[in-house]
Amino acid sequence: MTATDIGALGTTILHEFRSDGFTVVRGLFGYEEIERLRARFAALHAAGPVPGHFEPRPADADPLRRYPRVMQPHEIDDAALGVLLDPRLRAVLEVLLGEEVLAAQSMFYFKPPGARGQALHQDNFYLRVEPGTCVAAWLACDEIDRENGGLEVVPGTHEMDLFCPETADPDVSFAREYVPPPAGLAAVPVDMAPGDVLFFNGSLVHGSRPNRSADRFRRSFIGHYVGRSTARIGGYYRTLTMSGERVVLPESEGAGPCGTEFAPQGPH
Repeated sequence: MTATDIGALGTTILHEFRSDGFTVVRGLFGYEEIERLRARFAALHAAGPVPGHFEPRPADADPLRRYPRVMQPHEIDDAALGVLLDPRLRAVLEVLLGEEVLAAQSMFYFKPPGARGQALHQDNFYLRVEPGTCVAAWLACDEIDRENGGLEVVPGTHEMDLFCPETADPDVSFAREYVPPPAGLAAVPVDMAPGDVLFFNGSLVHGSRPNRSADRFRRSFIGHYVGRSTARIGGYYRTLTMSGERVVLPESEGAGPCGTEFAPQGPH
């Protein structure tokens, strides 16, 4: 899909994003591109630890310790940097944010069979973007559905403030924060094919259940982005222009409204 195609979709995706807090652009990346990305991260996993980014424990019984998420892979891999700064993502994000875009973070999830999910949460609880919020671009690298732990979103929560989380069930979530759906709202699944990208507002409550499949990974590449007008962001996040130049933003102050138990603990 080209930037011209994205321009033609602009009215639709912006309406969905503003109405529900998310939108899916199908087939934004080609299947061959996704195959190369999967191969690149398979090679990274085979090569072993990269301190501060990726530290697998091959002998561990926990699938998420054998295949942990890769934090900020764009800082150690040119292919990941290319995805984070891809012009197609930029074109969509500029429609959604209505201004120049800065990249704040990248992650890659392997989510192997048997892996726990991540309880419902809000991304801006971690990024602490001020003013406004962040936007996530969640790129599917496998067929993703309820069986292998696909994402669920709670439409409408993007218009709400950050919630103070409860404690998640550690048997089903690797993260400790859990935000129950507000009264009258419910989580709905978002099934995706390789190359689809889910864009969602940083206040949207979302999460995933465990991967209960026997042999299917649920790989995904995630970028978090903010508008150029952002004044402050959490200290972990190192913002870049979509051309790759570093932009230093002041750090957000304070832990927000939830006290110390659920103060943001670093990278999401």
